[in-house]
Amino acid sequence: MSNPQRSSRRTLVVVVIASLFLWGATGTGVVATNVFGAADRFDRIVDRIRLAVDPPVDREIAAIVEVTELDFPEIEPVSVGAGDVATPSKPKLRRKPVNVKLRAKAGDIFASQHKNDWCSPAGIQMVLAMHKASDNTVGFQRRLAETIKQFESWRDSHNGGWGPAAIAEAIAANGVKGYEVRAYRTRAVALRDSARALSRTKAPVILIAWRGAHTWVMTGYRADADPLVFRNALITGAYIYDPWYPRVSSIWGPSDPPGTFQNRAEMERNYLRWDRPEGNYKSRDGKFLAVVPTIPLKDQQGGRS
Repeated sequence: MSNPQRSSRRTLVVVVIASLFLWGATGTGVVATNVFGAADRFDRIVDRIRLAVDPPVDREIAAIVEVTELDFPEIEPVSVGAGDVATPSKPKLRRKPVNVKLRAKAGDIFASQHKNDWCSPAGIQMVLAMHKASDNTVGFQRRLAETIKQFESWRDSHNGGWGPAAIAEAIAANGVKGYEVRAYRTRAVALRDSARALSRTKAPVILIAWRGAHTWVMTGYRADADPLVFRNALITGAYIYDPWYPRVSSIWGPSDPPGTFQNRAEMERNYLRWDRPEGNYKSRDGKFLAVVPTIPLKDQQGGRS
């Protein structure tokens, strides 16, 4: 356990240093009016000072579940003809495209991140809202963001703050159980497993986008076949709620409205392998990550069918 007096002293140091910077910046009004993004830079400086003075603890986090194509079950018999599958109890199933979307109204679910570095709280908030475990107000997002100290770990984020494990823990702490962090060696397997989980549970998936720097909430997908039936179904894109909307990124460009279908080209541009500049993550580096539901939405307390 941490020493409360030491923690208070650390907090005081952060406040004093940040206040000195703020005093200088507000003398010209740049922070108050966010001129040239000064307020956003001020928030980042405060975070860096906090990290230097009071780094995240190196506590245990849940192990990442690595999923490969071998984890997808075979349908028996495997095939009975070109693109067809049969089971002992069902007639032959023909391969055909599917378009799957969770039932949701963007006005009830979508939450834009209130600060530039609050994509994780916003993503968590949208997942909780899908389960009717939260609203999508700024007030709830702010309260959620302030709980980070309960969940952060150096193993999860060397920079402190929200990592994939903290996201899964925060979802569970707010009443929605069963989300786990999974890693994949290819994007195709990541999207296929995410689609299978979404179809099984009727619950959204969080994709860790932008090389580990951002969250996308996946609420549906298109595929050339049902991934619950065909082991090699190709996911051709996903329906995404992007908490960055309506902002424009200098790196990634403008974000799209909630529920926009992101085709394969957009998935290839945004959903990238984990590659963080702050150091190595043995179980994540070079892999695609997702925070995936394992319990059907209807089985969650307060969930819906």
